[in-house]
Amino acid sequence: MQDIKIAITGWGSISPLGVNSEDVWKRYLDNEHCFAKIDFHGVQEWATVLSKEGKAIISALSAEKSRYKQLDPSTWYAMAASRKAIQQACWQGNTEFGINIGSSRGATTAFEKYHTQYIESGKQIVDPITSPITTLGNIASWTAADLGATGPVISHSITCSTALHAMVNAAAWLKAGFCTRFLAGGSEAPLTSFTLAQMKALKIYSSLDDQYPCRALDISKKQNTMILGEGAASFCLETKSDKALAYISGIGYGTEPISHGASLSADALCLQKSMKMALDGHDPETVDAIILHAPGTIKGDMAEMKSIESVFRQHKPLLTSNKWKIGHTFGASGALSMEMALLMLQHNQFIQPPYLAPQHQDRPLKKILINAIGFGGNAVSVLIEN
Repeated sequence: MQDIKIAITGWGSISPLGVNSEDVWKRYLDNEHCFAKIDFHGVQEWATVLSKEGKAIISALSAEKSRYKQLDPSTWYAMAASRKAIQQACWQGNTEFGINIGSSRGATTAFEKYHTQYIESGKQIVDPITSPITTLGNIASWTAADLGATGPVISHSITCSTALHAMVNAAAWLKAGFCTRFLAGGSEAPLTSFTLAQMKALKIYSSLDDQYPCRALDISKKQNTMILGEGAASFCLETKSDKALAYISGIGYGTEPISHGASLSADALCLQKSMKMALDGHDPETVDAIILHAPGTIKGDMAEMKSIESVFRQHKPLLTSNKWKIGHTFGASGALSMEMALLMLQHNQFIQPPYLAPQHQDRPLKKILINAIGFGGNAVSVLIEN
């Protein structure tokens, strides 16, 4: 990977933090989370929703064309984020680029809507558009149609590491010379009662009612504190550009044997492998900060911390996560973590969870490692530098 530095030339996002980099950065600078108690069919639980500006953008986008109205919110989010990304990268008018935008759960709202229709009809009847609208490839294909892209179009799901796996895929296409430009990212709209019920069944959902209901990275916590969030982010990647915002200089991935679908070894062996691969050719002591996956669960957070200790030994980079602020956006989480990393590089300022002991930034931020891991023991680590 180190023989080619892949340039990040633009990005766009839509999330509870806002819809442009200035607003997102301002939200990162305050110590307030974005959570609110949301009604899930009569049950009030913590979650984060798109910002007011984000909701307005999605409302306008979905009404642009009659065929857009039928799409799932996860597709709308991907389209909105991707429009912003190519605008920043000045790709308008150039259709020769590939797309890989993934999602952990895919068309969650649409699938549940059509499945309910199927059950309640009593006649096993569904709308004719059910299959195309709920198919996972729908996310990237509609984004490609919206942008007029003519390159390869890929959607995939590798649970919560989906967005960073899109970066791996994009890098492979770029390094192979099949493309010189690739749009990669993740999108998720999981705020449904059924999704919430699944997280509660796993006993990982937060029931805290204190100042910070998600305690990501807090290894002293006595209960699980994961909270659902929604959003999307897309990144324009190029191999030939003199207008890089930052570079991807290392990519790693890892998978480990599992005993069940949600398992992860106590010291996150897959993350150790992915971080070591991403750091190949780099001195670990040059890594200034790590944005952890850290979903706010007891075992997940502890395993990731142990994996970092194993890889970095005596050197301890600055450690942070954005889950305490925006919750867990599943397949989009790695992309939103990458956005956080880019903003920290741009502003040369470390952002940490406010409830943890202060970490002191004693040198400029030059290299940041981003981790993501999903159910099934699938991990990805991406190293970016300015």
